Amino acid sequence: MAFLDTQPAPLGDDGNDPFAEFRSSHPREVLALMRELRDSGAPVALSAPGGTGIAATVWTVDPDRGRLAFDVEPAEPKLDALVEANELTAVGYLDSVKLQFDLHDLVLVRSPRATALQGRMPARVYRFQRRSSYRVRTLERGAPVARLRHPSVPDMQLALRILDVSIRGCALLLPERVPPLPAGLEMRGVVLELDTDTLLDVTLRVQHATSVQTKDGTSLRLGCELLRLDGNTQRTLQRYIDQTQKRRRLLSLD
Repeated sequence: MAFLDTQPAPLGDDGNDPFAEFRSSHPREVLALMRELRDSGAPVALSAPGGTGIAATVWTVDPDRGRLAFDVEPAEPKLDALVEANELTAVGYLDSVKLQFDLHDLVLVRSPRATALQGRMPARVYRFQRRSSYRVRTLERGAPVARLRHPSVPDMQLALRILDVSIRGCALLLPERVPPLPAGLEMRGVVLELDTDTLLDVTLRVQHATSVQTKDGTSLRLGCELLRLDGNTQRTLQRYIDQTQKRRRLLSLD
């Protein structure tokens, strides 16, 4: 894990938390994240307030007892110090998302076959995304659209389904009956209607097109780059990405 940033972020309390917008505290969402960490086998850095730390992996997730167990090296000399601290910060990665959460009520369980460090299920998990790369699929209900005039047919108004979106770009679905939009084309005045409260006026550049099968026949999936976003638009788009990922997890879509 040397190439990853495993340093915990300096969090505040509930009343003064600078990273509150990245906090997940719904029990179902927290459980889904812990299970995803377990299933991925991703390494997790466990560190005590004094700086003592080790690497581990999530071994078991027990929602009935509200406990997590981490698989640790039995000969690790720092284990006893971590248990005595009784308060750890865990940092791990799921693809492009850095997860951080606290662990309490620590117990070290040894058996002839394995050694596990147990802790209470976290009440909240923070998700810090690498904003340049994270992409979220949109929800089917109230599907977002991109509204624009077709550049080569000015009288043709388009409302193209947005398949996914990131802070750097989006994928649009172009129906078979619509004249193509070639790679390299720059389109200004595109309105992204992401939901009833999120409308963004943007400029898109078509990067590539891929044929996909839909219930209406063969369509094109257009990969588009978002150009020259101002700070306010970036923040609005990032909030939408964060909230959409949370809703997908709560609906068990990911």
